[in-house]
Amino acid sequence: STMGLKDMCLLLFGLIAHTHGLQISTTPAVVRTRSPCMNVAQERIKEMVAQHKVMLFMKGNKMFPQCGFSNTAVQILNACETPFETFDVLSDNEIREGVKTFSKWPTIPQCYVDGEFIGGCDVMIEMYQNGELQEMVEKANAS
Repeated sequence: STMGLKDMCLLLFGLIAHTHGLQISTTPAVVRTRSPCMNVAQERIKEMVAQHKVMLFMKGNKMFPQCGFSNTAVQILNACETPFETFDVLSDNEIREGVKTFSKWPTIPQCYVDGEFIGGCDVMIEMYQNGELQEMVEKANAS
């Protein structure tokens, strides 16, 4: 039987707590909490955003976007002639939900330039049309 991600996180959290001598109550309220997993997701998102000058959280990948909005976001970044990294949120539900919390933005795709959250497809179109996005990307790649 395969262990679910939630169980794995709880197990991991238990091990961490155990090695640091923390007392964990095993009441259902504690077991039900999502925070250990969410924190792991938040850390991973923070890391991806920090590691790549231009980071796009999307449905699918650059070669095969799985939704029209993600496809548009990819086309815009390609038009900016910038290297960019993508993460397929369909492959990881913790990241898919976590990225919305991280940016306080409810929809996918989500674009980051130089660690700064830009927005989704609509914002990217607007910024591309007025030249802001190209400028930002250029500055990020130069730094």
